Amino acid sequence: MTPAAHTGAVVCFGEVMLRLTAPAGELLLQTPRLVVSVGGAEANVAVSLARLGDAARMVTVLPEGPLGDAALGELRRWGVDTAGVVRGPGRMGLYFLTPGAVLRPSEVTYDRAHSAFAEADPAGIDWDPALAGAGWLHVSGVTPAIGANGAAAALRAVAAANRLGVPVSFDGNYRAKLWAAWGGDGPAILGELVAGAELAFLNEQDIGLILGARFEQADPAARRVAAMALAFERFPRLTRIAATTRVQHEVGRQDLAATLFTRDGGRLETRGYALSGIVDRIGAGDAFAAGLLHALNRDMDEQRALDFALAATVAKHGVYGDFNLATVADVEAILAGEGLDVRR
Repeated sequence: MTPAAHTGAVVCFGEVMLRLTAPAGELLLQTPRLVVSVGGAEANVAVSLARLGDAARMVTVLPEGPLGDAALGELRRWGVDTAGVVRGPGRMGLYFLTPGAVLRPSEVTYDRAHSAFAEADPAGIDWDPALAGAGWLHVSGVTPAIGANGAAAALRAVAAANRLGVPVSFDGNYRAKLWAAWGGDGPAILGELVAGAELAFLNEQDIGLILGARFEQADPAARRVAAMALAFERFPRLTRIAATTRVQHEVGRQDLAATLFTRDGGRLETRGYALSGIVDRIGAGDAFAAGLLHALNRDMDEQRALDFALAATVAKHGVYGDFNLATVADVEAILAGEGLDVRR
């Protein structure tokens, strides 16, 4: 049975950061220039949803001062509801991006220890009003990886959503560097979060990590099928699991497709896209999550919803920065194969 569509705002909970990016083709501080933008996994989802015409609400903690003001203003600029943003003491979380080129991969360097979000009291957010009228709560594995407070806050948010009957969307987003920095038990904590979710964005590697399982089938598709079956067995609340598949020929040339598995045994796949001249792939997974949430909220059938989500992801690869600024018209043009003629 296909789960019903959900109405109401998508509430996104996580840290909003500043991204400092080296110029294309350069290593970090090879020349003394950095391009500053706003990002963060859950904020990326909120902005993408707002651009698609959905009600999106950001719940986070930002520091007092000009950096927090700038991040808050950027969320508002794109139409995200910021009534749930709390201001507190501490610093702004940062991350530095060295864009990859040819066969040199991109690299992220985090500088977010002791940020206002990381230091915030996990009990500092009153989730009853924060989730009032919500259609979804969206969280990701980045938030618990930040530290003990982030882990407690994420678990508290999901527990509140479960209590209030608000469905949870969870994106695995495993960040090994962050978990290692404080020695948190990533698999156990992520497992608790998945247990509270109806929709999860996970691949077979994520599921293997969380459940301590190995999938050794020779065929990659068979490994994914086995992983999804085990996830549905272990997490009875889950109704859908979605993931993208990526083949990387070089940084600027990659192939992209997606799959969706449902509890009733459904298995859907998209067509593949060959992408070249990629501008920026950071935030592509968040664009996928936002695209699927948008489509499900519009009560699209699951194949159409998956196709829409992947097309939104494709659009993100042509947009600089963390945020996917594509509109519904942009995504529909990709789905329709309208070509690359200049729009006049």
